Amino acid sequence: MIPHHTSALLISDLHLTPSMPLTAQRFFDFCEKDASQAESVFILGDLFEYWVGDDAGDRSPFQHEVKQALANLSNKVKTYYIHGNRDFLIGPAFLKKTGMTVLTDPALIEIAGHKYLLAHGDALCTADIGYQLFRGWVRKPWLQKLFLSLPIHWRRSIAKQLRTNSHANYERASHTAYQQNQIKTNVTTQACAAIVREYGADKLIHGHTHRPGHHQESLGNQSWQRWVLSDWDLDHPEATAPRANALLIDAHGVRAMDLIKA
Repeated sequence: MIPHHTSALLISDLHLTPSMPLTAQRFFDFCEKDASQAESVFILGDLFEYWVGDDAGDRSPFQHEVKQALANLSNKVKTYYIHGNRDFLIGPAFLKKTGMTVLTDPALIEIAGHKYLLAHGDALCTADIGYQLFRGWVRKPWLQKLFLSLPIHWRRSIAKQLRTNSHANYERASHTAYQQNQIKTNVTTQACAAIVREYGADKLIHGHTHRPGHHQESLGNQSWQRWVLSDWDLDHPEATAPRANALLIDAHGVRAMDLIKA
């Protein structure tokens, strides 16, 4: 049975970390104020910059603050979560303490009488073969169990190194082959067509790519709509304009909310 709601707010890719206090504060404000506009909230992955295990979060004052904000949010509205590529190790202990309900990726839900297919989005970036191989490995339960058995400081060191390598590879590719990099880091039409066909949907919502927008797409005799959520960053205005948006879905349809101006 799929979740049914009369209205919903959807967010993604906040990448919360103590080093981005303005972004974190906007999230706390969202939980306290904005979320009450809808019956439900869906977080489509990458809530945190990284997650190395629920036990590591217990030792972090910042993560405790986020946990409390989510628990308060879940007491007011039904709150759902889909794992992202940065925080796929969020486990039962964290979910229980926050009151969130985890969804599979992708997940078919119904809002205001219409069906939507929700995903984080990284599995749809099928042009990046190297990443898809990496994703397949790190999602293996036995490898996750092995990683979570390591001392916390080892896990943090590994996560930091992976993030550093990923950023370096992205920067190098963006300077040497911009067009090719744009294709590799975006979803493919073929992957989107495959999942909307599999789930019998014609409305797809995801994050991950940091390319917010609304697209009308087709392949062969298939057609669908695709909405992309923005990432959140209010702490680096020198690099790009501050950004944080949500999608509000209700009886009036789907519309983007600019949470910078809200």
